[in-house]
Amino acid sequence: MDYGRAFQAMRHAAGADWDRYARHAFVEGLRDGSLPRAAFLHYLRQDYVFLIHFSRAWALGIVKAGTLDEMQACSATVNALLQEEMALHVSLCGEAGIPEAELLATEERSENAAYTRFVMDCGFSGDFPRLLAALAPCVMGYGEIGARLAAEKTSEAYADWIATYGGDDYQGLCQSVGALLDAGLERRYGPDYQTLPVWDDLCATFAQATRLEVGFWQMGLTP
Repeated sequence: MDYGRAFQAMRHAAGADWDRYARHAFVEGLRDGSLPRAAFLHYLRQDYVFLIHFSRAWALGIVKAGTLDEMQACSATVNALLQEEMALHVSLCGEAGIPEAELLATEERSENAAYTRFVMDCGFSGDFPRLLAALAPCVMGYGEIGARLAAEKTSEAYADWIATYGGDDYQGLCQSVGALLDAGLERRYGPDYQTLPVWDDLCATFAQATRLEVGFWQMGLTP
């Protein structure tokens, strides 16, 4: 999928970490339906908590933004997370007999906290591009995974989840975030930003967030 120049370069720099994330056993279990339902529901509960903190991180992007366009893009993403993506979790868990109040009461796992606090720290201590570098693996990674699974799935067991992340609305969000990252980098560092020392720091941030995504999937396999 084409999610922008910067994302593709960061993804390439992440190397094997990206493959461990995008083709984790949890993901492949979604593809072929072999993922135990208990593991999926455990993941959904943790991801619901994750999305609350992730939304806060995107809201921090409004503070770190340098232009009105950047502020509006971050605001739109916060809305999509809170009003649309979290609704998927409420719906799927509700079908399994888990009410939203129980979702909100989910005890946060340490793997979850490590990831979300890392992203928040990048936002508080870094600039707008560093925050986006920490956010991008989750946003675009789920888009890449969703698009692949939509084309390759061999079971309908997790069709709703796959359809959400492989669908046009989410794919459009990924493209918008990719464009936001590209424009933000060029605005601050110029078109040759990949030749500057800051680029290595941004790639390191992206790679660390990718490794934390691997840990999140692994957490999903260990209820």
